[in-house]
Amino acid sequence: MTNQLDSIEEIMLMGPGPSCVFPEVYQALSKPTIGHLDPKFISIMDEIKQLLQELMKTDNRLTIPVSGTGSAGMETCFVNLVEPGDDVLIIKNGVFGMRMEDVAGRLGANVDVVEFEWGTPVIPEKVKEKLDKKSYTIVGIVHAETSTGVRNPVEEVAKLLEGTDTLYLVDTVTSLGGIPVKADEWNVDAMYSGTQKCLSCPPGLSPITFSDRAVDKLKNRKTKVPNWYLDLSMIVNYWEGSSRAYHHTAPINMLYGLYQSLVNILTEGLENVFDRHMEVHLQLADNLESIGIEMFVDKDFRLPMLNAVKIPEGVDEASVRKQLLEDHRIEIGAGLGPLAGKIWRIGIMGHTAGKENIDRLMKALRVVLKS
Repeated sequence: MTNQLDSIEEIMLMGPGPSCVFPEVYQALSKPTIGHLDPKFISIMDEIKQLLQELMKTDNRLTIPVSGTGSAGMETCFVNLVEPGDDVLIIKNGVFGMRMEDVAGRLGANVDVVEFEWGTPVIPEKVKEKLDKKSYTIVGIVHAETSTGVRNPVEEVAKLLEGTDTLYLVDTVTSLGGIPVKADEWNVDAMYSGTQKCLSCPPGLSPITFSDRAVDKLKNRKTKVPNWYLDLSMIVNYWEGSSRAYHHTAPINMLYGLYQSLVNILTEGLENVFDRHMEVHLQLADNLESIGIEMFVDKDFRLPMLNAVKIPEGVDEASVRKQLLEDHRIEIGAGLGPLAGKIWRIGIMGHTAGKENIDRLMKALRVVLKS
């Protein structure tokens, strides 16, 4: 029998995710599997919580990785906090704002949307106009919009909610570990991320954090959380306390990997990590400009780790991506929605954010574009 795994080759992952994985994380994933209630594993769980608190800049007691990708993290936040009839405002300027809107609507919320053009940032003044007209249970926003390469002004929107009972929900799937994320300083009540972007761990876990206000909302629900697997009122009993209550079997080796990725990032130092992403981003932007390829997003709102670039006129964008993958073992991403066929998305997230990787990409890109 032919084993399909034998044909898998290493790819330079420079798309919107997953990113290249730390070698130390691969080693961690291969460690022996132990029981999910083994005391040694529980001590690893406790340390993961502390490391996530440091990375997310929060003292929130409920800070854990959810079993599932970033989308599971999004759903966890919504299913635990939204009840039928709740008024929810989604701030949307890309695919992942659209997903927030969809999930909230499926839960029976009254969903309003304030929308901005794809490729442009959220304008806080426009959000304020909406908030002045109505009070909301939850306001949701995407920090780093992966579909467009835009960094949204999460901190400025947070100021609009000061002194209100509104819960602030933030998607940091692409931003966590690449640019500063400050849950407590920004008064974020619910935040979720993913392991496969700037954390340079394979997809499969979603770090989340809930403020005390969010926990109170969960505890005082009038209806049961509609998703058993993601019900934090039960999951929390597995993640804290002297005795642990079984909920579901944790993805043990994936948690080894997350633990190691957090150790790598915090050992390097957060400021050093952020500086590295920015330096490599600037190197990429300068190199692209030198061959006539323009960035899509205004300089003040670009994500360093996810670069949206305009496809040159007359270029078959799908053919370029295919040649990069097949001939050079480099993956970059296509545009989504209204940006399909108009942009490439070049990820330089986590372990991928190295100057030597930009040199390799540019050498290959020059060859492909000439052909």
